[in-house]
Parts: sequence; C-alpha cells; structure tokens
Amino acid sequence: MKPLDLSQMRLPGAPALSPDGTIAVVSLTRLDFGADQYTSQLWRIRTDGDEEPVQLTYGWHDSAPRISPDGSWLAFLRATKEKGSRAGGDKAEHDSAPQLCVMPLAGGEARRLTDLPLGAGAPAWSPDATRLAFSARVPQEGRYGTGKTGDGDKIGPDGEPPRRLTRLFSRVDGLGFLHDRPAHLFVAALDGTVTQLTEGERSHGDPRWSPDGEWLTFVSEQHDTWADDVAGDVCVIPAAGGELRVLTGTTLTPALPHFTPDGASVVFAGYPAGEGRVDPTVRHESLWSVPVAGGEVRQLLDNETYTLASPGGDIAVTDAGVLFTNEHRGAVQLLLVPFDGGAPEILVDGERQVAGFASAGETLVTTIAGPADWGEVYAGERRLTNFSAGFPVLEQAELTATAPDGYPVHGWVVRPEGEGPHPVLLMIHGGPFAQYGWRLFDEAQVYAGAGYAVVYGNPRGSSGYGEAHGRAVMGNVGEVSAVDLLALLDAALKAPDLDGSRVGVLGGSHGGFMTTWLAAHHGERFKAAVSERAVNAIDSFQGSSDIGWFFAESLYRTDFARQSPLTYADRIAIPMLIVHSEQDWRCPVEQAQRLFVALKRRGTPVEFLLFPGEGHELSRTGRPSHRVARFDAILDWFARHV
Repeated sequence: MKPLDLSQMRLPGAPALSPDGTIAVVSLTRLDFGADQYTSQLWRIRTDGDEEPVQLTYGWHDSAPRISPDGSWLAFLRATKEKGSRAGGDKAEHDSAPQLCVMPLAGGEARRLTDLPLGAGAPAWSPDATRLAFSARVPQEGRYGTGKTGDGDKIGPDGEPPRRLTRLFSRVDGLGFLHDRPAHLFVAALDGTVTQLTEGERSHGDPRWSPDGEWLTFVSEQHDTWADDVAGDVCVIPAAGGELRVLTGTTLTPALPHFTPDGASVVFAGYPAGEGRVDPTVRHESLWSVPVAGGEVRQLLDNETYTLASPGGDIAVTDAGVLFTNEHRGAVQLLLVPFDGGAPEILVDGERQVAGFASAGETLVTTIAGPADWGEVYAGERRLTNFSAGFPVLEQAELTATAPDGYPVHGWVVRPEGEGPHPVLLMIHGGPFAQYGWRLFDEAQVYAGAGYAVVYGNPRGSSGYGEAHGRAVMGNVGEVSAVDLLALLDAALKAPDLDGSRVGVLGGSHGGFMTTWLAAHHGERFKAAVSERAVNAIDSFQGSSDIGWFFAESLYRTDFARQSPLTYADRIAIPMLIVHSEQDWRCPVEQAQRLFVALKRRGTPVEFLLFPGEGHELSRTGRPSHRVARFDAILDWFARHV
C-alpha cells in the first residue's frame, strides 16, 4: 500500500434495515483527491444476496440512513459542496451543514425537511413512521453566520463579540466552542414542519422514541455543576413538547438511551463519573437500565469484563434483549444482553471488528471490518458486498509477549514482502484506553509497504482486556507502558527476519507521549522517532486541552513533572520528527512547540511538521492531501534515519 492508495479505500457505515429484513441501506465513504474532501453515498443491498448492491443516492455527502418502520421511506443526512471562507478563501470548497432528507425506499427524488443554520443530527423514526426526532446545535444570535452588518453582509467569525466562558468543558476538538451553540431536540413531520422541543443553554442529544410514540428519551446535563464535571443524565420528554423528567441520579456519563419494547424502562450505555464526577479516564462503558416510572439504576453488564467499542460503538433494543458492541482482545464482538442482566450471548465473534449492525425480526445485518478489508456488509455469516475487492493486503500476524513481571502483552506484526532482515517500526496507539485490533489498518500497511516490519499492540493501559488492564498505568503512565511496549518489541525481534539494529518508534496522542518518553528513557533502542499530536507537558496540557481539566489528574494523578516526557528532553539524542496540527484542541500545539524548542536548543536533530486547518484527528479524518503529506514526511524521516 502506498499513501495515494487511500483513494481506493471504501468505508461502509452502519446499516439500516427494512422492517421485513429484506433490504439494507449503508453509506459508503471514500476520499476524493480531486476535491480534497470526503464523499459518501447510500447503497441499497438485498439481504438474500440475490442481486448486486445498487447505488441509491448521488449526493456529495449522504449519511446516517434510517428506514421508516412501515418500510416506505428512507431518511438520511445530506451535505453539499459549498464555496467560500471556512479559512480557505473564496474559492475553497467545504461541506455544507448536513440537513435531514427523506426519499422513497424504492428510489426517487430526495426531499429536504430541514434548513437549520448548523445542520441536523442523525434522525430516529417515530413508531408510526410520521415523524423524525433529532438533535441539532442552535447558534446564539449573531454567531456562526447568523450575524449581519448594517449593510446586510454576514459577520465572519473574527467580527463576532467576545465569548464569556464560565464552565470548564467549554470546547471540544473537531467542533469548537459549545455553550454558544447548545444541542436541542427537534421533531420533523414529513410535510416539513419542524418543532423544537428544548431550549436553554444546556445540550440534549441521542433522542429515541417510546414504543407508543408519546415520549422521547435522551441524554442531558440538568444538574447544577453541568459542564464543570463529566456527569450527565438520562431524561424523557413528551414528544409533543412539555417538561422533561430526569430518570438517573447524576452518577454516570450516559449515552445511547433506548426504551425497552414494553416501554417500562430505558437501557443505555455509560460509565461511572468517578470521584467528584471527574474521574472517567479509564472506565468501561457498560450497559445500564432505569425504570421510566422512577427507581434505581441497574447495571446489566459486568463493568470489569465488558466495554462498549470506541469509537463508533452502538447499542440497539430487540424483543430478545439489547445488542451491544464489545471490545475484546483487539476484536469487536456483537453481544445480545438479556434485559434482566443475565450472561450475554455472543452473536458475532472472531478476529474481526463489528463496525455497525441492524436487526429486524430474525434478520441480523452487520458491517464488519477484518484484517483483509476496510469493511463489508453481512447477513448472518453471508457476505453481501465486495467493497474492498482487489486491494492488496499484507498479513497481520498475531504476537504474544511476556513482560518482566510475567504479564502477557498482546499485539501484531505486519511484515513487508521479501526475506529480510527488515528494519522495524514500533507503533503506539493513543488513548491510552483504546485498542489496536483485528482490522485493516492503513498505518501498518503503508509502512510495511515501504519495507518496514511494523510492530504494534495493546500494553497495559489499553482497552479490550478488562478494566484492571487499563487502570494499571494510572499515576505512572510512562514507566508502566514502556515495560510492556519493549517486551512486545523484544518478542518480535526474536524473529530472524527482523533487524534489531534498525528500529524506529512512532505514535500519536498518547502514542506520541510514549514515543517521546521512550526516546528519552530508552533511546539506545531506536534510530529515530516520530512524535505526533502528543502530550509532552502535563501541567500546561491540563489548562490548554479541551479535556485537560479532568483528564490530567484522572490519568496521571499527581507529580506531573515526573510523568511529563518534556522533563527528560535533555536526554533525547536520537533524531525526532514532531508532527502536529494548528487547530488541535485535544493536545494543543504548544505541546509540540515546547518539545521542538527544547530539542532544538539542545542540538538534537529535530524537525517540526505543522499542518494548517487540521485538528487532533488528522491521521484519520484530515484532508486527503494532508494525510498523504503526513505519510510522505514520516516515510522520508525513517528513510533518512532508520
């Protein structure tokens, strides 16, 4: 795989399924290098596999398909290409705000139901198929393109009045400021009538209908210290409008609420908000239930063993129980969890990852990604699509290591073609509470395609191996993580076709933190390093990151200086490339600048690659041209130094 082969990537989304189980609809996303953007359209797939998938829409960016309960309509979000501003000049193109559309499931013209300044969120059909509920951000008057000069011209973002911030959680990477555009609940009728159900400065999201169509359940922050902690609540509100009611006790961070089939309870994903409601960093997001009439919240899944897949995990309610995507040793399983909290049944397992699902009657349709494909749609075990056909893939070989204290460390090696000995790259994931896994990974494929053996895995601190596995690093992140990472590298280097004298190390976010840490503490093991979008100085991260106000103490606990890689910059002698984005609010650019200055003043070979207009997710969702430029720079760096 070459960097430009990203143009061949086809990423199917979560399927929607007709009520009779015969038709599935998925969005299919690809990178358009001509427009330097992402484009997606909807495809219709017969679940019996008797015909090839058919492209259903031809918009620029169609997503979030939802089939009506009567099987007649398809609702979805549509964004169009627009010219102008967004920091790109008058000729730059960008996606418009996505608006809610409907069209006949059999095909035909789409009809737009909304025209909201900041667009609509993913819709949910009412049981009678006459209405759609969704959440949408509502801008304060005069902001986000709603303000005008005395001459009638729009006021740009630089001309808006100053923001007065009073809450800790005031902005988020990839979106921006929050409290001047809270999310509210809306209901749209098929005739285009749109009703706003909530108002005020607090946000409301994830709406789902009750079986009788009289209520919506959703998540919100209704407590006094909202946005100064990480807690939230599951709520309900009459679908026709009225007073909302809080069901939970503000001890959890909830998401994805659904009514049970009898309407008596709401099940939802969530994790404990922790001590002071600000300790969520390494927590399993399991499954919970609460009575609609009021009562105690009940946990349905063991909090140590099971956790909702992240990112993109989902739950859904069936007559038999709750469908739940669970991380497990690099895989993502699909579980069926009984409503009474009994032992879950594993519906989909194996060395692969469930990326989305839908169920109707006896039919289960899934989108599954594996080591050899970007993702395909299945009915049961029958593959219905061939979106990754013909794409060359190098094998992802499993690797198990043993740390010095006897602890097992799980990972993989992707080898290049040829006999070797191959130079090696140790690649470290972010989080740290996240997992590498059993799926086609562009990073590993590109570097192996360039001739490197790529070693990567899930040391302590990662998710997917039990909550205790993740929490083992808390308060001593660098030292504990390094032990497992080096054990994984040593296990890989036992193979005669890997060259232990030519090893590089790289990673992003927490992976960048660990790259800098390893360069300082174990630099003799590596020829060069690439540290991306990293946390390097915990003290300034705490105050400058969108999540730093809770993340720093929750994960690192105390003694920030001892745990900060920047503290040991004077020990770094190997060449280091620092990669960062100007608009990164998760690990702000000052984290990269401070490391660059420290290394440059010391005389260490160092370069700083800074991407304009990008945020923390550059390597996954950045402009296609920037993703290629990033790959090219990393390959050039390791070609020079490894």
